[in-house]
Amino acid sequence: MSASNKVAIVTGAGSGIGKATALALLKAGYCVGLAGRRADMLEKTAAESGAGARVLALPTDVSKPDAVNALFAKTRDSYGRIDVLFNNAGANAPGILFEDLSYEKWQSVVDVNLTGMFLCAQAAYRMMKEQDPRGGRIINNGSISAHAPRPDSAPYTSTKHAVTGLTKSISLDGRKYDIACSQIDIGNALTELAKRMSTGVKQADGTVKVEAMMDVNRVADAVVHMAGLPLDVNIQFMTIMATKMPFVGRG
Repeated sequence: MSASNKVAIVTGAGSGIGKATALALLKAGYCVGLAGRRADMLEKTAAESGAGARVLALPTDVSKPDAVNALFAKTRDSYGRIDVLFNNAGANAPGILFEDLSYEKWQSVVDVNLTGMFLCAQAAYRMMKEQDPRGGRIINNGSISAHAPRPDSAPYTSTKHAVTGLTKSISLDGRKYDIACSQIDIGNALTELAKRMSTGVKQADGTVKVEAMMDVNRVADAVVHMAGLPLDVNIQFMTIMATKMPFVGRG
């Protein structure tokens, strides 16, 4: 099946990594459902793509089961199937000392980063299992934080470690249905959310330093590559990062 016949859903598609990836998938010929909380941002992504009927703006709160079910139902009704899910939507609570972290803030990050990712993966899995041709690919956005924390990042880091377990479980359970599951761990892509790192961010030793960044389109290219592989091949884990960011070695 060529990319021109394939259907993808991208969550968090209104900005940053999600937007860049959605545009790259559309450029490659996919039909793409754009999911995110802000309808205006999704509409901007759709308009920028110039993809016409190949793109749908679908406002969605990924932490709500009914909203996720509606997202996948609308995509199925419009395009007939789902070949790729880029499970990208995420939330953060940066800069809060561990001892000052509220239950409400903790829960809000867990709701999006873990529960939301589970709900979207499960909805995709169910469609992929039943459709003809059967199968598909789920790509979870992990993060460098799936390996190592930044200071004051307990909610984000905990959920991203959990995403790795979810990725492995889906990979195992999906084998019998031709469902491949991958994880992309991203370090310092230049987006509005991550721009603070280019002006200075707290390090493990408590100092504040400027960090190297990379073009967000390099991430989008990587996801398109992962998505385009035949289902008998899987990039289980990919780490893509700014070469000079402080991750490998001691900080």
